[in-house]
Amino acid sequence: MVDPLPWRDGARRIVDIGCGDGQFVIAAATSHPEDDYLGIERIAPLLERAAKRAKEGGATNARFIAGDAVAWLFGRCEDASIDEVHVYHPQPYYDSAEAGLGMLTAAFFGRVWRVLRPGGLLVLQTDHKSYGKYLLEAARAHFEPELLQGPWPDAPQGRTQRERVALRKKLGILRILAKRRSAPLDVQPPPAYFDLARPGLKKRRVKRPRP
Repeated sequence: MVDPLPWRDGARRIVDIGCGDGQFVIAAATSHPEDDYLGIERIAPLLERAAKRAKEGGATNARFIAGDAVAWLFGRCEDASIDEVHVYHPQPYYDSAEAGLGMLTAAFFGRVWRVLRPGGLLVLQTDHKSYGKYLLEAARAHFEPELLQGPWPDAPQGRTQRERVALRKKLGILRILAKRRSAPLDVQPPPAYFDLARPGLKKRRVKRPRP
C-alpha cells in the first residue's frame, strides 16, 4: 500500500472507504477544492479509472490508495486526523463461514471514532434494509446516527453508481449521518442482521476429500 501525498495544512480531510471508481471523491473534490479527499479501494482497475478521471478533471485535491482500507485505518491513519469517513454500500455477508468478513465490526466503529476529530462525521449508505438497521444500532456506541430523509442535496441522482442502480430498481436506500460522540457509550453491540439458523440461509459447503 502506497501512501498518498501529504494532507494540505488547514484543509478538511475526507476519506471514502471502498471508493470504487471514485465518483463521489471526484465530484466532491471538484465542488470543494478547499478540502482534501482520499479514496481507498482494493480493486486495482477501479482505482486506476478513478485516478485517471481525477487527473483529467483537474481534481488535484482528490487522491487514491490501492489496498485494504481497514488496514490503513488501523496501521497508517493517525488518531484525531480525519474530519469525515464515508462508506457507501458495504458488502453484507450471510454465509455462516463468511460472517466474520464484514468490515463494519465493533472494532471498525471504535477505530473510526479514534481517527475522527471531535465533531467528525461517519457517513454510511446501504440499499439493504436489514443491514441498514444493524448499522444504525452498531454505530450508536461511538456516534449519534441519524437518517437523512430524501436524496443527497448535492447529488439527487446518487453519489455512486451503485446508488443510481438501486434508485432505478426502486430499492429503499438508507443514508446515515453519524456524528462522533465526545465519549463512547457503554452499550452492547446489536445482534447480527441475519439469523444463521434461518432455513434457506446460504451456507458454505465444505469440500470433503474423496475416499
